[in-house]
Amino acid sequence: MAAPRKDNVKELILDTTENLLENKLLSEISLASIAKAAGISKGTLYYHYKSKNEILFGITDRYLDKQWNDLAAWTENPEKDTSLPRLVKYVIERDLAAPAIRAQLLSDAMTGNEEIRSMLSDRYQMFAKIISEKISERTKTVPADYLSWLILLAADGLFLQKTLQNKNLDTELIIKQTIEYLKQIS
Repeated sequence: MAAPRKDNVKELILDTTENLLENKLLSEISLASIAKAAGISKGTLYYHYKSKNEILFGITDRYLDKQWNDLAAWTENPEKDTSLPRLVKYVIERDLAAPAIRAQLLSDAMTGNEEIRSMLSDRYQMFAKIISEKISERTKTVPADYLSWLILLAADGLFLQKTLQNKNLDTELIIKQTIEYLKQIS
């Protein structure tokens, strides 16, 4: 008798890997352990993903697609305050919201995984462009490309400090002060 068919196997693999990444580094996880944790055969896993990098790309794409869709829906909602200061706050807070996967991506990119580094660089460029477009819709006072990269750099720095559990930095206060500054210049 054949094993029952699992629906959305690709999603199952991504979800399982994401759960494993909460407690382990990607280098500590084998494809066999992902298959076992997902309750699928190694052949089924290999049918959908040929490498751990492909799985990490899938998780990243899903994460970034959700961020983009959420940002688009939020900025297009007429009932929301989508002013420039609020836009910056929104983007930074969203960037700080998924620490496990971001830490994994940055770690792999910085420790020599060229495929992940290149993919992450491309995604940063894409997201900076999207943010720049949203800024351009709201102000001409500040160069949109500059501010979009500044937002991404600030989010990464705040993410790093939060991950390090730096007790000398109040992330919420930094975000609040940044918003107040933007209100003054916009």
